[in-house]
Order: sequence, then C-alpha cells, then structure tokens
Amino acid sequence: MVKSLVYAALCVFLWLQGMGNAALAQDSTESAPVIQVTDVPSDAAIGKRLRAVLAALDEGAGIAVDVKQGVVTLRGSVPNARSAREVEGIANRVEGVIHVQSRLTEETDVSARVRPATRKFQEMGTAALQMLPVALVALVVIIVFWLLGQWAGSRGGWLRRIGLSELASNLGKRIVRLCITGLGILIALEILDATALVGAMLGVAGVAGIAVGFAFRNIVENYLAGVLLSARNPFDVGDIIEVGTLGGTVVRLTSRDTVLMTRDGNHLRIPNSIIITSAMTNFTRNPLRRLEFIVGVSVDLDLQKARKLGIETLQALTGILADPGPQVLVAELGDSTVQLRFLAWINQHDSDFLKARSEAIRQVKAAYDEAGIEMPEPIYRIHLRNPAAIDQLTEPSNRQPAAPQQRAAPATPTRAEDVAADNTIDRQVAEELRSSNEENLLSKT
Repeated sequence: MVKSLVYAALCVFLWLQGMGNAALAQDSTESAPVIQVTDVPSDAAIGKRLRAVLAALDEGAGIAVDVKQGVVTLRGSVPNARSAREVEGIANRVEGVIHVQSRLTEETDVSARVRPATRKFQEMGTAALQMLPVALVALVVIIVFWLLGQWAGSRGGWLRRIGLSELASNLGKRIVRLCITGLGILIALEILDATALVGAMLGVAGVAGIAVGFAFRNIVENYLAGVLLSARNPFDVGDIIEVGTLGGTVVRLTSRDTVLMTRDGNHLRIPNSIIITSAMTNFTRNPLRRLEFIVGVSVDLDLQKARKLGIETLQALTGILADPGPQVLVAELGDSTVQLRFLAWINQHDSDFLKARSEAIRQVKAAYDEAGIEMPEPIYRIHLRNPAAIDQLTEPSNRQPAAPQQRAAPATPTRAEDVAADNTIDRQVAEELRSSNEENLLSKT
C-alpha cells in the first residue's frame, strides 16, 4: 500500500515537471522573433556569380561549381593547397552561400606545379622593364653624388688650414664623401618610391655598427687615439720618449700604433690607445737635461770642502753647462757615510746623456781620490756575546799577525773622454724612414 502511494506521488511529480517544461518552451517560442528570409539569391544566381569570379582567377579556370539550396560544391584541380583555400574563401564570401563543400584536388603534374612560378617571374620581369627608366635615373643620381663626394673629399686642404692633422683631415674627408654619397642614395630611393627602406637600412646599420664596434673595439680605439695624437702632436720623428717602462726613439706614427726604435736598435710597436692613456715623457722637446748621481763620503770629512771640489770638477768637464750651473747637495746622513747628490745640466744636441753622466762620475771619483777624500764602504758592527769562547776555538799556531792595511794610492785624473751626442740611433731611424713605405703621420723636423 505504501509503495503504491509513493509510486503515485512520483508519477504526479514527473507529470507536473513535464507540464512546466512544456509551458516554458511554449513561452520562449512565442517570445523569440521569427527569422524571415527575404530576397535570397537563387542557386542559379549564386552559381553564375561564383563561376564569373573564379573565371577571373588563374587558379579557378577549371573548377566546376554546383549550388543546391545555398550549399556550394566545388570540383576540379588546383595547383596547390594554398589555391584551394583561396577558392574556398571566395565561395564562402558570396552572398547567399550557406556552406561550401570542397572536392578540389591538387595537381601532381610538374608543368602545372611550375606554371604559377613561371607566370610570377614573367610578371616580375614585366614590372622590372617598366621600372627600368626610373631605375636608370636613380642609378645616375647615385653615380653623380658619388663622383661629387669623391671630388669634395679630394679637396681637403681647407681641413689642414684650420689646424687639423693629416689623420684627422683624412677622417674628415671620408666623412664628407660618406655624407654626400648617402644623400644621393636617399634621393635615389625617393625616386624609386622606396623610402620605406631607409628606416630598415638605418636599423640594420645601427645593429651592424654595434656588432662591428664590439668586434673591432681595439682597432677603433687605436684609430681614434691616432687621430688625437696626430692632432695634439706630442712628439715628432727622432724624439726620445718613454711610456711607462717602454721607451725609445720615435720612428713613425700610424693609424694603429706608434713605432719606436730602442737603444738596442729593435723596433717597438706600442698601440696608440696605450700611449694616449698613459703617462709619457718626452726627453727631446727640451734640449736641456739634468743628470745626477750619488757619492758617499766619510762622516769625518769636511763636507763644505767635498762639495766645493765636486762643483769645481763638474764645471771643468766638457758638455756640462755653466748656466744652469752644477750643484752638490747633502742628500742623506747615513750610519757610516754621508750621501752627496751631484746635479748638472747638459745640452742633448751637443752631448750624450749617458756618456756625460759616466764621465762626470769618473772625474769626480778621480778628483776625490787625488784630494784624499775617503769614500768608505758601508761599516757593519758585530757584537759578540762570548768572545772568550771564540778565542778558544782558534789555535795559537793558526793565528797570523794582521798585516797593516795599505791605503791605495790616489788615482791621478785622466784625460777627458768624448761626450759628444751619439747619432747612431738617429742614423738608423733615417735609414728606416728611407727604406720603408709604411704610412707615417709625422714629419721629420
């Protein structure tokens, strides 16, 4: 009985739910607008229009079109899948088409595959022939501006007249040629109506410039340093310079490095970037150069007498200048000696620095020996904690009486040696300049 009641209640519930869904469906049907189709093209009109469109296309010449109730069926062969998609897209855009069924197949014949490419090349050739007069005009413009740039670049004398060096003038002439030629290229692109390429070319040039800058950073640095050196002119051919621990006589300045000849006669190439960023000493710009050396004398000596004798000795030497005159200064008081500092000036055009310094040291020593001025060696004092034990280690038979120390006889001054300027390196530099064809941004002074 209970089961019967439950079953009956369930049936009533399902019936009520079904009635409610039916009512909702009826209401929605009554409330939704009715779609009315008016002025729809007929199948014949759709087919006629689509055939006319396909006949105007190279790929659609042999395609059959069937239209039934707005459904278009395409049959035939096309050169490739891209052409098939294009034909299907055209059919879908025709008014009145509901659906497109494609029965198109791709052609496998070699001639059919090659035909579109051949036709495209023919079109490109025809377009090139049509553009040939304009292209010739653009080419003439480029050639004219290139020749104008060459002419303007060869007239670089005004750059030298305003004070620029040879390397800087060459760089300026190249920039002038590049700017004039670039202007001609821009005008030619404007004639060809291809100015859109300018932005792309500038972008490519910028990226290429960054890449080249990183790849050839050292070369660019050395070139720019060569431009600055040639403009500032800190040295000339034949000058003796020193850069850090490197030194020698200047042979030439190139766009990449500076060539020196060392005192050994070897060629030394220093990158220009190192020279421009390092401390450099030019010993030749000022012909006067001071030599100096240290002499140690006894602490018991009359220093005024030693100084006076040293000055007189230097004044008597060949090559030592009287103005400014030589000096002897007390440099330092040591444990066993007094350090005297000798200073003297020479003219490098007349005297060699090393030979003059060597002769000055030799003559001062000879003068001090003759005057009896002692130049003692360093004295060291040794303190013995147990002298008796050391005496026992030495046998009496082995002890020899110490011989009296004989003082060396004073040396007599010898004749003066040659201190004239040494031109050996200068002759080698001149021979190098005469025999080599390498560029030189410096001129012999």
